Amino acid sequence: MAATTLSNIGLAGLAVMGQNLALNIAEKGFPISVYNRTTSKVDETLDRAHNEGHLPLTGHYTPRDFVLSIQKPRSVIILVKAGAPVDQTIAALSAHMEPGDTIIDGGNEWYENTERRIVEAESKGLLYLGMGVSGGEEGARNGPSLMPGGSFEAYNNIKNIVEKVAAQVEDGPCVTYIGEGGSGNFVKMVHNGIEYGDMQLISEAYDVLKNVGGLSNAELADIFDEWNRGELESFLIEITADIFKVKDEHGDGELVDKILDKTGMKGTGKWTVQQAAELSVAAPTIAASLDCRYLSGLKNERVAAAEVLAGAGLKEEVGSVRSGIDKKRLIDDVRQALYASKICSYAQGMNLLRAKSLEKNWNLNFGELARIWKGGCIIRAVFLDRIKKAYQRNPNLASLVVDPDFAKEMVQRQAAWRRVVGLAISAGISTPGMCASLSYFDTYRRARLPANLVQAQRDLFGAHTYERVDRPGAFHTEWTKLARKNV
Repeated sequence: MAATTLSNIGLAGLAVMGQNLALNIAEKGFPISVYNRTTSKVDETLDRAHNEGHLPLTGHYTPRDFVLSIQKPRSVIILVKAGAPVDQTIAALSAHMEPGDTIIDGGNEWYENTERRIVEAESKGLLYLGMGVSGGEEGARNGPSLMPGGSFEAYNNIKNIVEKVAAQVEDGPCVTYIGEGGSGNFVKMVHNGIEYGDMQLISEAYDVLKNVGGLSNAELADIFDEWNRGELESFLIEITADIFKVKDEHGDGELVDKILDKTGMKGTGKWTVQQAAELSVAAPTIAASLDCRYLSGLKNERVAAAEVLAGAGLKEEVGSVRSGIDKKRLIDDVRQALYASKICSYAQGMNLLRAKSLEKNWNLNFGELARIWKGGCIIRAVFLDRIKKAYQRNPNLASLVVDPDFAKEMVQRQAAWRRVVGLAISAGISTPGMCASLSYFDTYRRARLPANLVQAQRDLFGAHTYERVDRPGAFHTEWTKLARKNV
C-alpha cells in the first residue's frame, strides 16, 4: 500500500459513539480507518461518510487490514463496551501493532482496568491512553469534551487531532492532557457523578415548582428558558426547557407527564460514591442522587406504600401549602436554591478529584478540568468559567464554598435556599439533593460540630480515646464509673 493512502488514525467499535466520533475526525480533515467486528456497522459508517460530504474515511473488515492501513506510529481509538470486550479488542488489534503504536480507550472504563492495561501495553512496547469522552451522540459528532490520561507521548501523537475534534470554547479546545495512569477515566467518572447530582437537583426544582407552585409544563418551559439566559445557563437547563415543550403524539398534553418515573443508570455514579467513601470525602449530593435512582426503581413498592400510608391516615399537604404561595417569589427562590445546591455538588466532585490526585500523584489541574467541561460535555455550564477562575486564583482551594466569589453567592442565596427546602418538607415533597447540599454547607461552615459527643460515645463503649480543645494528647475516661459515682 502506498504511503500516501495511509490514514492518520484508526477507530474500532462503531456503535453510536464510535460512528459519530469517526465522522467528526474525518470531517475535521484527518483521513481515518474504521473497523468493527460486525461488518454491517462498517458499511453503515461508510454510507454515512459518503452521504455527509464524501468524508475521508475507509472501512476495514479484519483487524490486520485495519491496523496496517494506519500510518506509523499508529494511533487507534477503541470505543467498545467497558470490561472484557476492551481486552478482547486490544488482543485482536495489538497482534498486528508495533512498538511505539498507541491504543486509546474512549469508553467509560473503571480507572484501575486502564492502569492494568497500561502495564500490559508497555510490556509490548505500546503506548496507552484511557480517554473519557463526554457529550453523548451529539458531542461525539460535533465536538465532545475529551479527558485523556496515561502516556504523555501517546497524547502528543494525537494532540493535533483531538484539539481539532473537541468542542471549541473561547479559551481553547475542550481537551487537555489530564495526567498519568487512569486519571482520564477517573475524571470522567467524577464528571458523571456531578452530572447525576445536577440532574437530581433540576428534577427537584421541577417537582417543587410543579407540585407546590402549581405550574404548567408551558410555564415551566418558559421559566427554564429564562434561567438558561442567566447564571444557570447550561446544557441540562436548556434541554429541560425543550423537554417541557414536547407534545404527546399518542394522547393529550405533554410527553414528559407520560414517562414512567424509573431511572436507569450505567454505574459511573455508583463508582463515584464508592470512591468518595474509600477516600473519606463527603459527597452527599451525589450520593443522594444515586439513592434517588435506586428508590425510583422501586415503583411497585412506592405505589403500594402510598396506599398503605394513606390508609393509615397520612394526608397530602401539598394542597394546603400551595394555597398561600406567591408564585413569582417561589420561582425566584427555587432558582437561587438550585444554583447554591449546584455549587455544593461541584465542590464535592472537585474535592474528590483533589483527594485522588494527592493519593496517586496525578497533579490534576482543576482550573483546566473546569475549562474543558465548558463545552461539548453534559455538565457544560456558564458557571464552569467561574470555577476555572476560582482555581486559577487559588490552585490549593480547599472547597469552592470558600472561594471569595462563591462564598458571597452562597450567603446571598441561603435564605431562599432554606425557604425552598422548608417549604418542600412541609408539603411532603422530597428534595434529597437540595437537602444534602444545604446540610453539607451548614456542616462545612460550622467551626464546631456535635462530633464531640460522638467521640465521647466512642470512648465510652470502645475506649477509642479523644482529643481535647484545651490541651494536647489523647485521653480516655471511665465515663460510666464517673457518671454513676455521685448518683
